[in-house]
Amino acid sequence: MDKTLASLDWSLIQSFLAVADTGSLSGAARRLGASQPTLGRHIRTLENTLKVELFQRHARGFQLTPLGREMRGHAERMAEAMAGLSLVAAGGETRLEGDVRIATSVFMAHHVMPGIIAQMRQQEPDIRIDLVPSDSSENLLFREADIAVRMYRPEQLDMVTKHLGDISLGMFASRAYLDRKGAPRGAEDLHHHDVVGYDSNDDIIREMRAMGIPASREMFAVRCDNQSAYWELVRAGCGLGFCQTNIARKDPEMVEIPLAFPLPHLPVWLTTHEALRHSPRIARVWELLDVGLRPFVS
Repeated sequence: MDKTLASLDWSLIQSFLAVADTGSLSGAARRLGASQPTLGRHIRTLENTLKVELFQRHARGFQLTPLGREMRGHAERMAEAMAGLSLVAAGGETRLEGDVRIATSVFMAHHVMPGIIAQMRQQEPDIRIDLVPSDSSENLLFREADIAVRMYRPEQLDMVTKHLGDISLGMFASRAYLDRKGAPRGAEDLHHHDVVGYDSNDDIIREMRAMGIPASREMFAVRCDNQSAYWELVRAGCGLGFCQTNIARKDPEMVEIPLAFPLPHLPVWLTTHEALRHSPRIARVWELLDVGLRPFVS
């Protein structure tokens, strides 16, 4: 192997991949938790070491050169190998202590996980929890999370999954909104009401159309993709909206709107990489999540 390649600092490859994926130093810095000057220095060091140009610099960011694109595939395979080493090492740990990263949706992170994590901390004070609120699919292979709590069954390879049950959904409105506008008498009456919907996410539109309601983006008076902000808009009286019944029914200022048609359920899945499943701290957090989430599912 070329001595230059063999002696490359792994952090330079990580920086190269982050800039290649995001197309900018700022995006790469956010991904890696580093500064833009550090990322810029890494790219220059890598290019100088290899004596090649990997990126073309533009006003709008960084674009891979043909050689950079060719190198990217090799770098990605290096990243997979390093991630595999990390997983094997983490899976072999025997201590019931350390860090565990839990990824889940923004709404679950705000409304469900805090109480569960508080119980975890009481029972296992030597395990530190990183909560990752995100509606994107965190990559368990690359240790962006150790355990994911998802509202769908993950399909990544080499994953261990467990279906805990389903969460029911309902339509709700604030008492202030109903005092002002009245309650809908049926699905056909929804067009006479303000409805809070999603912005770029079309889940609500697709589900309403499947129920025979001719929904479109324009029918929503207010739109927001962030689930927690969405619910606060409904609570504030911006219109009718959907929510997990186990959360909304606890709010005395919210009223459930009876519907003549069933709403879909949200499946709840626990997921981790098979190499981590039997690591003591991962197994313990998995167990505590299983117990803690049971009251929220049916």
